[in-house]
Amino acid sequence: MLTPHAHLMHVYARQPVSFVRGQGARLWDAQGTEYLDAIAGVAVTNLGHAHPDVAAAIAEQATLLLHTSNMFGIAWQDRLGERLSALAGMERAFFCNSGAEANETALKLAWLHANRKQVAPPQVLVMQNSFHGRTFATLAATGNSAVHRGFEPLMPGFVRVPYNDLYAIRQAAEHVPGIAAVLLEPIQGEGGVHVASPEYLRAVRHLCDEHDWLLMADEIQTGMGRTGTWFCYQQAGILPDVVTLAKGLGNGFPIGACLARGRAAELFSPGTHGSTFGGNPLACRVGCTVIDAIEREGLPDRAAVLGRQLLLGLRKALSGVPGVVAIRGQGLMVGIELDRACGDLVRKALEQERLLITVTRERTIRLLPPLICDEAQIDEIAVRVRRLLQ
Repeated sequence: MLTPHAHLMHVYARQPVSFVRGQGARLWDAQGTEYLDAIAGVAVTNLGHAHPDVAAAIAEQATLLLHTSNMFGIAWQDRLGERLSALAGMERAFFCNSGAEANETALKLAWLHANRKQVAPPQVLVMQNSFHGRTFATLAATGNSAVHRGFEPLMPGFVRVPYNDLYAIRQAAEHVPGIAAVLLEPIQGEGGVHVASPEYLRAVRHLCDEHDWLLMADEIQTGMGRTGTWFCYQQAGILPDVVTLAKGLGNGFPIGACLARGRAAELFSPGTHGSTFGGNPLACRVGCTVIDAIEREGLPDRAAVLGRQLLLGLRKALSGVPGVVAIRGQGLMVGIELDRACGDLVRKALEQERLLITVTRERTIRLLPPLICDEAQIDEIAVRVRRLLQ
C-alpha cells in the first residue's frame, strides 16, 4: 500500500489531517471532527470557507467562459483593474496567478525604471527578515537565509538592509550606486509579524521621491482588508508607486496582481511581460466578487475592531504565562513570540485544541483568522492558545 502523498514531491511538511469541508471559520476532517481556523489558509480565505457569493460566481462563470487568452479583451479583467486601482490609489493593473508572480512583475518594473534612468547594474533595496516568494528573483529579494540554502548563488541586484531602520536606507543612498527601488512589506508576516512604523513608511516614501526610486509595497499578506484598511500602507497616509497583492484577492482561487501609478504604470509595453492564465475571466470575476463582499460586510473596519479584541484577549490570557516574549500585530494579523522554538505547537494545537495556527521564524505563533469571524470565535482563539501554551 502506498504511503500518503507517495506521488507528490516532498516539498511540504504536512500535518496529519486532511479537511473535506469548511464553513466560515470552521473546518471538518474526514472523520467529522470540527476545527477552528485561525490562519485562513495563510491569509487567503478572508471571507471564510465556502462563501456563497464566491461559490455562485465560480459556478456561473464556469458555464460561460474560462479562458480566451490575453490576445483579446476580457471585460472582468477591465472591471477588476478599475476597482483595485480605485481602492489602492493606483492607475493600472497587471494580473497573474500568485504573489511570487506579482512580485516578479514589480521587480521587472524596477529594472525597467533603472534602464530608463540609464542606471546599470540596477539595485533594489530589500529588507532583512523579509519574504517575497520562491522564484529565483523573489528568492533573492527574500531576507531569510533558510530558504536560500541550495539555491546559491542568488540572483544579483539586491541590497539588504535592516527592517524599520531609516538610517540604514539613508546610508545605502549615500554608498550604494544604482538603486532603482525599495521593496518592503508594511508588516513582515513570514518574518514573525513585525510592524513597520507609520513614521518609517512616510520617511521611506520621502527618500524614494528624493532619489527617484520606486517605492514598491508587498501587500500580498496584508492587503484586502486584513490589517484594518484595504491596504496596510494606507494607515501611514502614503501612496507607493507599485503595490503587489494575491492571497485574499481570490479567497482561495489563484490570482495575483501588480498595481502601479505614475511613471511606473507606463513602463511596460506589449511584449515586455505577460501571463498565459493571468487575468482570465473566472479569476477576475472571483476577484470582483470578493471586493463586493468585503465592501458589503465592512470587513476592513471589522478586522480593525476584531484585531484589537484579539490582541487584548491574548495579552490578558497570556499574562504571566512563562516563555511569552511579545504579542504584536495589526488588525487580524497577530504574532506571539516565545523564548524558544515552538514548531511542535502546530500539531499540538490541531490535536489538543482543534485549532489551526502557524509558526514562523521558529519562535512566533502567527494568527490570521478569517475577517468574517464573530466576537465569540475571536475570544475562543485566545482561550485555546492560552490552554496550548499553559
